[in-house]
Amino acid sequence: MGVLDRFERSVERVVNGVFAKAFKSEVQPVELASALRREVDTTSAVVGPGRTLVPNAFTIDLGPADHERFSSWEDALAAELATAVTEHARAQRYSFSGPVVVRLQRDDELATGVFRVRSARVRGGIAPATSAVATPAHPVLEVDGRSYQMTSERTVIGRGSECDVVVDDPGTSRRHLEVVRSGGRTTVHDLGSTNGTSVDGRRLDDAGGRTAVLHDGSRIQLGRTTVVFHSGESSDNPDEEW
Repeated sequence: MGVLDRFERSVERVVNGVFAKAFKSEVQPVELASALRREVDTTSAVVGPGRTLVPNAFTIDLGPADHERFSSWEDALAAELATAVTEHARAQRYSFSGPVVVRLQRDDELATGVFRVRSARVRGGIAPATSAVATPAHPVLEVDGRSYQMTSERTVIGRGSECDVVVDDPGTSRRHLEVVRSGGRTTVHDLGSTNGTSVDGRRLDDAGGRTAVLHDGSRIQLGRTTVVFHSGESSDNPDEEW
């Protein structure tokens, strides 16, 4: 069963369950998922060897009646649609320039059952990794099994919603640490967290310094969360000093 088929079945279970009576609309969630998949495929652009860039910001315009029917579970639906886009991109080995975001928007000029999808490429600090292979230009952070490509020089990880990567871990601070790419190397810097940060078993602290150089396969521990750094480099020097 394909990714989209699994998503459609998942949404159908929701729609046919607790929302069945309250949210019947000529526009169905599976139609939105299919439209997003087509939008990604038709707007993809090859930007380099093995790298095809696709939009990461999507706006779905709905007529008043359809928008009203989805309004009570709009956030949940948008999140499921973003996940569907990410999984489709992973299957096709597409790349994003930033986080995947889906918004539902009311358009009073659209009739019931009619919708429109608009997309854009919006740069961000991190993007879902859709390829298993990291590259020097786009290293990957694997956060508790979920992968993200670094698309800018700085990536903040923590519990706060303003972070580039948000972790659901009470043992982490709101802005716990920052991963920085500069001068041909990548470092991690503890941002004064309450419980601290360890890199490959060594704790970052005031005495030894709150910054460490990362190498391919370096493991960062913050609270109960583990982050593995994949550099995409074949010749990292593990003996480089902190």
